[in-house]
Amino acid sequence: MKRIAERTDRYCLSLPSNRLGLYLALRHWCAPGQRLLMSPISADEILFLVLAAGLRPVIAPLSPRDGNIDASRADLASVDAVLTTNLYGLPDDAPALAGKILIEDVAHAMETDVGGRPVGTFGQAAVFSLSKHPGAGSGGVLAVEHESDLKALTHARDALLTRGSLRADLMSVATSMARQAALRLDLVRPALMLARRLGMEEPREGYRIPLAAAELKQALEQVPLLPPFDPWVRADQHAYRMRRGPVVRWYQARRLEKVRRERARRVAGVARLAELPTVAPAVLDDLSRPLFRVPLLVEDRDAAIAELERHGVPTGYLYDPPYDDYAPGFVDPSPDPGPARWWARHVLPVDPLYAHRSLPVLRRLRPPARGPHD
Repeated sequence: MKRIAERTDRYCLSLPSNRLGLYLALRHWCAPGQRLLMSPISADEILFLVLAAGLRPVIAPLSPRDGNIDASRADLASVDAVLTTNLYGLPDDAPALAGKILIEDVAHAMETDVGGRPVGTFGQAAVFSLSKHPGAGSGGVLAVEHESDLKALTHARDALLTRGSLRADLMSVATSMARQAALRLDLVRPALMLARRLGMEEPREGYRIPLAAAELKQALEQVPLLPPFDPWVRADQHAYRMRRGPVVRWYQARRLEKVRRERARRVAGVARLAELPTVAPAVLDDLSRPLFRVPLLVEDRDAAIAELERHGVPTGYLYDPPYDDYAPGFVDPSPDPGPARWWARHVLPVDPLYAHRSLPVLRRLRPPARGPHD
């Protein structure tokens, strides 16, 4: 947390997850009933956090250059607040979104700058993830400009925390360490096979988080309370509100220190992947950015994922089709959903730290035959 405080020059609040931080920020700066502009593509649980805060999601047009909000086509006059995504570490156009309540989701962009200014310093609040760049398996940090906000948010956080345990903390750390070891030792393929055989992957049919519209309507009657939305928000992270002890905090601090040491290696991987004809255009805007993932846009994404897995390269952080298609009736749809559907169908995020393992497959991939407006 100290590293994030130094980078942003802001007051920081430790959290068990990025998810809890986003809810706290939305509740603190926005009032129920307000309209929130958000990207059509992000993790499913983000939508439910917005709904839990009592806000109306307004789905923005998406820029096919980077998978973020297309600020030049967004109707900012019709909304009260904006939630950025900074997808895969490519920055949203935060300066263009100024003038509204701005909450920055910096989960993917811990090391990203815009014009020399760190992402996470443009809005009223920024929420970082310790399970993305640091790979700590859990944890988040909420960064705010004013100490008075920090005090209020600390009280709100404590009211939502559930009891933790040493056993849960040890399991969290051990699981994360095992994942890191599998990546480092190139044992991802046997690790995936073992996890599936042991039933350690959550079952999925269709969307990652089933919408359950009838149950969601009942939960909406209790906004802005968060617990009624736990069945949706806790997907693949059931301990997102669990109080963490010293073992986890020690491990998170240790992993956070590795981010700085891995920066050069990450940037080098971005440069290698940027040579591919399938790379998303915005990656080329600044090759000094240590992206969390490098988004490629490929014709047959599913076949590419299967081939990468056969080579022991996992592909994560794939998001379901846009919120317009996922939750009709619960959102104000985008004025132009086509680019978001195109992006969700073709994007292939690649870890730059392990670019050398994936390049033999990636060099054979072709760009989409049709563009986002075809």
